[in-house]
Amino acid sequence: MSITKDMIAVIDQSTSGTKALVVDRNGCVIARSTAEHTQFYPKPGWVEHDPLEIYSQVKSTLRDVLRKAGIGPGRLAALTVTNQRETAVMWDRHTGLPVYPAIVWQCQRTAEACQTLKKANHEKAVRAKTGLVLDPYFTATKWSWMLEHVEGIQEKLHNGDLLAGTMDSWLLWKLTGGKVHATDYTNASRTSLFNIHTLQWDEELCAMFGVPADLLPAVRCSDEIFGVTADPDLFGEEVEVPISGIIGDSQAALFGNGCFQPGMAKATYGTGTSVLMNTGDKLQEAGNGLVTAVAWGKGGKVTYALEAVIRTSGDCIKWVRDSLGLFRSFEEMEELLNQVSDNEGVYLVPAFVGLGAPYWSADARAAIVGMNRGTTKAHIIRAALESIAYQVYEAVELMQSESGVRLKELRTDGGASDNRRLMELQAGLLDRCVVKSGVAELSAMGSAFMGGLGTGLWSSPEELPGTAAAAGIRYEPKMGEVSRKRFIDGWKHAVACVLYGVKEA
Repeated sequence: MSITKDMIAVIDQSTSGTKALVVDRNGCVIARSTAEHTQFYPKPGWVEHDPLEIYSQVKSTLRDVLRKAGIGPGRLAALTVTNQRETAVMWDRHTGLPVYPAIVWQCQRTAEACQTLKKANHEKAVRAKTGLVLDPYFTATKWSWMLEHVEGIQEKLHNGDLLAGTMDSWLLWKLTGGKVHATDYTNASRTSLFNIHTLQWDEELCAMFGVPADLLPAVRCSDEIFGVTADPDLFGEEVEVPISGIIGDSQAALFGNGCFQPGMAKATYGTGTSVLMNTGDKLQEAGNGLVTAVAWGKGGKVTYALEAVIRTSGDCIKWVRDSLGLFRSFEEMEELLNQVSDNEGVYLVPAFVGLGAPYWSADARAAIVGMNRGTTKAHIIRAALESIAYQVYEAVELMQSESGVRLKELRTDGGASDNRRLMELQAGLLDRCVVKSGVAELSAMGSAFMGGLGTGLWSSPEELPGTAAAAGIRYEPKMGEVSRKRFIDGWKHAVACVLYGVKEA
């Protein structure tokens, strides 16, 4: 008797951890399993992950989530992957072992290399071909660093033993037992090596960054079937689950939020925050801190987007909790926030790993501005939370001015979007309605939808279960214009203090 394949298993591999979900045909999350992986900070500004630890967690959470859902792998129509995007991995194709820890998108070790390329006037060419700025945020200089600094790597390169990829490529290669080395358009477009006009790896860019093109994965649409599971340690040797729906986490959230039409935008509040606006099938040049992105490849066609990248948002709250020890639980955080009705001029600029859009300053460093003798830990916690809203405000304002499109509403997801205070402030600063997703895991749902379309669980986007926005919470703007201007001016002054010094600000 044949088994009905009516479920999707999703791997949501993020900066802080790995989550596995089982989603049914109605878009309901049947079960979930999570695991946090270790963050390594070997030097100031450096951030690394262990790819083997992450893959081990992928397998353990997948097995656990199927157990919780009470199903076997034979019920799965697809296994999908959404992932932290720019993080760089290199591994030996024969041993299956990484040659170095994964260099995380937050890592600033290649800031000097980016400055060297800028001084050589390469940024214009990079932006023209990739839509990206020259910044250590993106993947290419991380691979370059590995090729230059990892002991024995040149011998592996010479012998043809080396492969490179972003986290999705690493997981796909492991899941398929080393049979498939591929990525999708969204992840490829974040490397600084992928030409978003020709939709191919660019030989000139590869030469510029010193990364041979033959190390890089094949690039496909997100809804293609990339391969089947072949790691016997996962589901056994007899079950082969199709792998589809591979898509970078921010783009997956855009798709999961139902932002299918040009002008629709979302903000994903994670470790950092990505603000994306769908611009349709036309590639729109970006400037002033925005980047042009591939929103997704589906059905053989590519949709584009504008993106503003915020380096540190939710991670700022984690820093205040874990490093400063100002609160222990989110319940305690709320109690402390209730003690202050205003920020009283205290702002936290979370430039721990530089500032993203609209500043793109890799050298900027964090600061708390405006403290006085009456400042309490409640003010600092409030300033950390509010810093997320200010950064998203600036990103959206820039996006509107560059695109000429007035935002009707902002759709939000990610952990920090659960905070009512933050969403109310966001709506007030933007003077727009903010719709908090009714689904907690938008990146995972976008990946599930994409993989389900690719494997026939749904035949068209019109068949997808109701959008997350329809079931979401609406926050209407209620902030007065005087307060709005005071808060925004205070934030801009605080950022100026970080970028130019107190005297100049």
